[in-house]
Formats: sequence, C-alpha cells, structure tokens
Amino acid sequence: MAETPEARLKRMRMRSWRRGTKEMDLILGPWADAKLATMDAATLELYDRLLEENDQDLYPWVSGALPCPTEYSELLGTIADFARSRHLKL
Repeated sequence: MAETPEARLKRMRMRSWRRGTKEMDLILGPWADAKLATMDAATLELYDRLLEENDQDLYPWVSGALPCPTEYSELLGTIADFARSRHLKL
C-alpha cells in the first residue's frame, strides 16, 4: 500500500524533529513545520533523501564546516538561512 501524501508529510515532520542529535532537531524541526506543506514534489523528494543522511554528516554540512554534496547544496543553504533567521548559532 502506497503512503498517502498526508502520511508522508507527517512522517517527514516527525523525522525532522526526532533526529539523533538535539542540534539537528532544532534545525530541521522548525524548518519542516514552516515549509513542508508548501514544498513542490521535487523538493519533497530531495528533503526525504536528506532525512536519510546521518546527523554527523548533516550538521557540518548545514553549518558550513564541511562542503555538502552538490545535490543538497541549495536545500541546505535554505535550511541554514532559516535556522540563522531564528537566531540559532551555525
């Protein structure tokens, strides 16, 4: 049985808030709450793949400590800008 669009967004939102590190919870959770419902299909697919990445990789990418894979660069830039706008120190 295929996942419904509503179930997919719920799963993605939950996975954004329940990462493995508090830092990534605080970066991805609020961003998902604010943006998931308005994302186009291609961005949702990319974000879903991003959620499969390890937090130990994600945090250095989103903070700019390490370069991220090209496929994620625009999305992670948007996420980092959102986090900075919320006064999170990245």
